[in-house]
Amino acid sequence: MKLFDLKGKTAIVTGGNGGIGLGIARGLSEAGANLVIVGRNVQKNQKAVASLRAENRSCLGLTCDVSRKEDIDRCIEETLTEFGRIDILVNNAGVSGGGAPEKLQDEVWDEVLDINLKSVLKFSQAVYPHLKSAGGGKIINIGSMYSIFGSPTVSPYAASKGGVIQLTKSLAVAWARQNIQVNALLPGWISTEMTAPAMDNKAFYELIIARTPVARFGKPEELAGAAVFLASAASDFVTGISLPVDGGYSVT
Repeated sequence: MKLFDLKGKTAIVTGGNGGIGLGIARGLSEAGANLVIVGRNVQKNQKAVASLRAENRSCLGLTCDVSRKEDIDRCIEETLTEFGRIDILVNNAGVSGGGAPEKLQDEVWDEVLDINLKSVLKFSQAVYPHLKSAGGGKIINIGSMYSIFGSPTVSPYAASKGGVIQLTKSLAVAWARQNIQVNALLPGWISTEMTAPAMDNKAFYELIIARTPVARFGKPEELAGAAVFLASAASDFVTGISLPVDGGYSVT
């Protein structure tokens, strides 16, 4: 459908070399977008880019620490050199971390907040002038179920993902008149490297399944449809929302 067509568009996906990021990147690519995969792990970047190019996708892989402004600026420059434009940014890069809040170390808090929240602002700031000059664009931030629920064990992660929702709303309001739509996806329990410990913990896994109406973990590619919608003209009058993609977990 023409409304969902991304041909000629260029999308940057941070943390796009695996898990949810790669699932979203593949969906954007299937809709026609040129892809820029951004990640810290060179080998994972290479593997992801190779798999996408094997599917005849137009794809560039860039090594980047999203907590470093100089790395972000370099990624923007290399994207423009390769594709000449930026239309879509998916702020997906993230790490987990935590422990008992009363024992939480500053360095753990700082790392999680820098990567999960501060980088969302910094990357969005970096693409803003290019989206504005192009007449508009799309920013999709990746939250979590912990954007809306508390956690006794990963409070920095929950705080960072809660912040993603509020930052999404604020950017949406600030940039609406530049025709830049800013929205968030809130994945439920998705089968990835990050959630592998939860899947290996039989008691915890069964609690998650019991609460999830569809009674299973999601797959990374099941985020693709929602991402394509938020990246395309189909969502031009949608901004500031946080859309759960969770098999019903958040409504039970």
